[in-house]
Amino acid sequence: MASDPDDGALELIPRPRRRLAPGVVHVPGWLGLTAQRDLVEAARAWARQGPGARRATLPGGARMSVETVCLGWHWIPYRYSRTRDDQDGSAVQPFPGWLADLGADAVADAYDDPAAGAAYRPDVALVNSYRGDARLGMHQDREELAPDPVVSLSLGTACVFRIGSPHHRRGPWQDVELCSGDLLVFGRENRLVHHGVPKLLPERDVPRVGTGPGERLNLTLRVSGLSG
Repeated sequence: MASDPDDGALELIPRPRRRLAPGVVHVPGWLGLTAQRDLVEAARAWARQGPGARRATLPGGARMSVETVCLGWHWIPYRYSRTRDDQDGSAVQPFPGWLADLGADAVADAYDDPAAGAAYRPDVALVNSYRGDARLGMHQDREELAPDPVVSLSLGTACVFRIGSPHHRRGPWQDVELCSGDLLVFGRENRLVHHGVPKLLPERDVPRVGTGPGERLNLTLRVSGLSG
């Protein structure tokens, strides 16, 4: 996605797009500042609806340090529901069509394949908020029944994104810095790759996109393969 011509999103030292592994593509600065601000504003509105964001509880009883709002399907480790079963039981917020279109553009651009983008219709979004020492351990996104790629959009404070193997969570790992506006897509042979966010990088300069001090927002788009 081209930056908005008047948003001042040009970097002094451009970061090239990279193929981190087969099916894993990092596109720095994919979102212009206006698009980032619009997404942050949308995320704030979603968090105000119903019971709002929550820190999910893992099966062993531990609570995640990341706060999450779900769209389309409500993610509960490790399943999906149409209702917010671990909150007040209300219906999950709908997945907006414009967000599905954004995901399709992301896949088409990352893979340089318009057909792949046209075929990509996500119906799940996890909007994750990281603050302070929040982090995400190494895991797979495997609750989905469809093999379509995962689209990740970063907003606000930078982070270290760690990617490993689709077969195990042990190293060796590859670490990449994700900054505000960056796009990451993983799919194909690495659709089930283990990945995580070991730390935030609050010392990095952050564009004024509407996030709070030291806050990172991440929108993760997926195709559930579920019906009903």
